[in-house]
Amino acid sequence: MQDTLKNIVSEAEAGLATVKSRADFETVKARILGPKGSFTQVQKGMGQVPPAERPAMGKLINETRGKIDAMFTVALEQIVDAELASRVGPAVDVTLPSPDTECGSLHPLELVRQEIIRIFRKVGFTVAEATEVETEHFSFDALNTPPEHPARSEQDTYYFPTERIFSNVTKKGKEAYMLRPHTSSVQIRTMLAEKPPLRIISPGRCFRRDTTDATHSASFHQVEGLYVDKHVTVADLKAVLDYFIRELLGKDAKTRFRPHFFPYTEPSFEVDFSSAHLAKLGKQWVEILGCGVVDPTVFEAVGYKDVTGFAFGMGIERIAMILYGVEDIRYFYQNDARFLKQFS
Repeated sequence: MQDTLKNIVSEAEAGLATVKSRADFETVKARILGPKGSFTQVQKGMGQVPPAERPAMGKLINETRGKIDAMFTVALEQIVDAELASRVGPAVDVTLPSPDTECGSLHPLELVRQEIIRIFRKVGFTVAEATEVETEHFSFDALNTPPEHPARSEQDTYYFPTERIFSNVTKKGKEAYMLRPHTSSVQIRTMLAEKPPLRIISPGRCFRRDTTDATHSASFHQVEGLYVDKHVTVADLKAVLDYFIRELLGKDAKTRFRPHFFPYTEPSFEVDFSSAHLAKLGKQWVEILGCGVVDPTVFEAVGYKDVTGFAFGMGIERIAMILYGVEDIRYFYQNDARFLKQFS
């Protein structure tokens, strides 16, 4: 029996030495380990071995099976490596990324965000960012928004439950936390951290309890701007926004200011723009943003003295809809590759 097992190992070695393909490998394996293979027949013959010799013979058979299995494992790995090398060639590093992988592109809202930042950076504005979870002080109190203002109601703003940990104890009592309804809170945080002169824009995500439709979303993006220095006037505000609109929409674009009300600016304005392509749509003027001169009460809340300034704010989605001719804001959030590829 011992000589027979040695012959089987030699047979396996000789057979695997001639293997060049997976088919050859399976043929040799069947001849040795298949149902009618030479090693299988030896295992079946264990019943004829005297009981006293079975332990030693069983040990020898197991050791032989281990040698044969190891030989077949090595042979199979060599075949797999040879097949892979034949497909990709020996000069290719298969651990590198595939060269034909399709590259992604920036989301249209990110493209508009970067363009707005680029335009304002050319006239000295820097980017400021802050947390998306805010307190009532930074979102409303410091911005001269009175307690009875509709924006502070739970119908408009996403408050965290005050009975949980999301509350801030102040001199006035418990102050609720919320998802910020605008990026104006970034202006307050920046003014508390830095001294004037100050020239910033604050792009970011905002949240309001709006019913989603073609022009509204509960989650959206804003860019707000703030310029603080001595002797800043409405003329400076108009000059900056005229420059921005022309850079964004073309040299023929014009702006007009309409009186409006915002709690944190006085006077306040809505800004409309007009350009040649609007005539094709049957329109003359389209609203694009809000702005105004910063209310002195806001400067008092941050400890600024003897300065003036202006602020403005716009929705990135609204700008994108105007630039790209998109009629439904929901298209930006549906992750439809057919829509998004148009902007790549």
